[in-house]
Amino acid sequence: MNTNSVTSTTSVLIAGGGPVGLALAVELGLRGVDCVLVEKRDGVISVPKMSQVSSRNMESCRRWGIAEAIKSATWSADFPMDFLYVTNLTGREIARLKVPSYVERGEIKTTPEGARHCPQTYFDPILVARASEIEAISLRYNTRLDGFVQTEDGVTAQITDMESGASETISAQYLVGCDGPDGVVRKALGIELGGEGVIANSTNIFFKSPGLASLHDKGWARFYRPIDENGCWGELIPIDGGELWRLTIFHEDEIPEDPDIYLARMAGMEFDYEIQSILPWERRDYVAESYRDGRVFIAGDAAHQCSPTGGYGMHTGLVEAVNLGWKLWATLAGWGGSGLLDSYETECRALARYIVTNATAAFEEVTGLPGLAGVDTDAAVRDFNTFLQESSNNSVSAVAENVKSYFSYWNSPICLMSETDDPEPDPTKLSPSTIPGSPAPHAWLAPGKSTLDLFQGQFTLFSFGADAGPLLAAAELRGVPIELIEPDDAAIADLYERKLVLVRPDAFVAWRGDECPADAGAVIDQVCGA
Repeated sequence: MNTNSVTSTTSVLIAGGGPVGLALAVELGLRGVDCVLVEKRDGVISVPKMSQVSSRNMESCRRWGIAEAIKSATWSADFPMDFLYVTNLTGREIARLKVPSYVERGEIKTTPEGARHCPQTYFDPILVARASEIEAISLRYNTRLDGFVQTEDGVTAQITDMESGASETISAQYLVGCDGPDGVVRKALGIELGGEGVIANSTNIFFKSPGLASLHDKGWARFYRPIDENGCWGELIPIDGGELWRLTIFHEDEIPEDPDIYLARMAGMEFDYEIQSILPWERRDYVAESYRDGRVFIAGDAAHQCSPTGGYGMHTGLVEAVNLGWKLWATLAGWGGSGLLDSYETECRALARYIVTNATAAFEEVTGLPGLAGVDTDAAVRDFNTFLQESSNNSVSAVAENVKSYFSYWNSPICLMSETDDPEPDPTKLSPSTIPGSPAPHAWLAPGKSTLDLFQGQFTLFSFGADAGPLLAAAELRGVPIELIEPDDAAIADLYERKLVLVRPDAFVAWRGDECPADAGAVIDQVCGA
C-alpha cells in the first residue's frame, strides 16, 4: 500500500461527485476557475435517485451545452406523461390526470427549455462527460475526504486514494461540501439540521421487467399510483420507458421479507421480473441551520433534505450550485465584495426552507388520498375523482413546477428592490417579472436564441432606449464584467417592464429602473456584495 503524502493546490475543492458537485464544478470550470472534485465512489450510478430535470435546471443545462443530450437520453418526446390511479395495473382505472407529452406540450412561452425526464443513471454521466471536457476541472473518483482545517487564508484538506491508499494534502481557497446528508463536511463544521425530521420510512424496489407494460390495458404513464381501501400506498414509475422500473412503498421501514408480495399487489398478478435493488430510506424534512462557516460551504443534500414528491430535491441543489458558483468566481477574480459569499446562505437557505416545506406537504397530500371502501363501485370512483380534482386544483403539488420556475430571491441583500416593487410570494400567482430577485424573463431574440442565452458568465444590462453609460462606467471602474444589450423589440421591452434592467450572472434580476441611478457606483457595489 502506497501511503506517501503529496501536496497540491486548487482554488476550490468540491467534496461529493453527485449532480450538485458536478454542476458546481461545471459552473466554476466554464469560468476558468480551477477546481478539484473528490468522490469516494467510482462514479457509476446503478440506482437512480432522481428521474426528472426541472425547467429551471434545464435552462442551466442549456447554458452548459448539455440540454440536447438530456432530451435524447431516454424517453422519446411523445412518451405519455399521465398520472394514473388504479386499484392495480391489471385492475380498475380509478382516475387519470392527463399531462401532455413533450411533443404535445410544444413550445413553452416562458422558457426555452421545459422539464425533462432523465433518470440519474443517464443524467450524471452526461454531467461527467461535460466536466471532463473542461481543462480547469479535475475529477478524482475513489478518493475520500478525510478531514480539513481552515484559516483566514484558505482550507487545507486531507484526502486518500482508496485504491492505492496514497494520502494527499490539498490546499484550496474554498471548500464546498456536496457530499450528501451524512457527509464529512457538514458534520465537521458542527452545523445542525432543523425541520420536521423523518416524516416517513420508505422503500424503493428497482426491477427489470420488459413485459410488464404489455400485461395491462392502461398504457404507458409517468406515474402509476395504486389505491386500496386505505388510500395510496405507493407509486410505480418507468425509469427508462422500457424495462427498468421503480416501485416506491411509502411506508415501509425495512427490506421486505418477501418483496414479491408488493410487486404482485402492484400488478394485480404474478409476472416475470428481475429485482435489481431494494433500498430502504428515510423521507426527511431538514434544512441546515447554516450554509457557511468561513471558507467552507455546503450545498445539495448536505444542506437540505426533502421528500422527492414534486421533484424538488436535485432541483434545489442545482440552483444552489449555480448561485454559489458565480459568487466564488467573482470573489476569486477580485470584484466580488465581502458580502457576496454571505448572500449565498441568505438567498438559498430561505429558498430551501420553502421548498422542503412544500415537498413535505406534497407527500402528505398524496398519502392522504382517500381509500376506496368499495373499489368496484362507480360511486366510490366518482367520489375519488371529485376529491382528486379539488385537491389538484388547489394543492402544493399542482404548483410544483411553477414554484421551481419562478422562485425569487426577494429581500436579498444584493438585489435592489424599490419602494414600488411589491412581490407576491403566492406560488399560484407567480409569473415572469423583472422585480429584483426574480429570474430574468425568457423571450426569443431570434429563432433558437433566447434572452437567457445572453447570460454566459457576466452581468447583463438591458437598455430599452435609456442611457446606460453611468452603470457601464461604474462596472468597468470596478472590474465587473458587464455586457450591454439593446433589444429593438417592443414585446421584450414590455416583458422587462423598465427601460434599464441589470441581470446577474446566474440570470436573476439585480436592479431595474427607467434611468440610471444618481449613484451608479453604489448600485454596482451592492449587487457585487461590496
